Amino acid sequence: QVHLAESGGGSVQAGGSLRLSCVASGYFNCMGWFRQAPGQEREEVAIINPNGSTDYADSVKGRFTISKDNAKSTLDLQMNSLKFEDTAMYYCAAGSSFSSYWCPRDSSWRNYWGQGTQVTVSS
Repeated sequence: QVHLAESGGGSVQAGGSLRLSCVASGYFNCMGWFRQAPGQEREEVAIINPNGSTDYADSVKGRFTISKDNAKSTLDLQMNSLKFEDTAMYYCAAGSSFSSYWCPRDSSWRNYWGQGTQVTVSS
């Protein structure tokens, strides 16, 4: 059974930093972080592709860094210069791509989800 477990969320003042971690029960060549604020749809924050390249939402570029340790089956998200609008529940997602380079652009690879970890940024 696939299991994803996030940790590292919390409350921080604007301008502060947090580091989220996700431990997976196995290897997945597509992994990413998503977030959902109350009353809003879940949105992609950052993904890491099979070739190691990364994609970020425009709203977090230059502030967030996604990284993956295949040996430990972990996915991290370093979040710096946090803003009030970063407040959300953050979810780790994992799945597989047939491509050795890219995760599918659609949601077809997002087969597994963690339970989420709350990030609250106060202004």
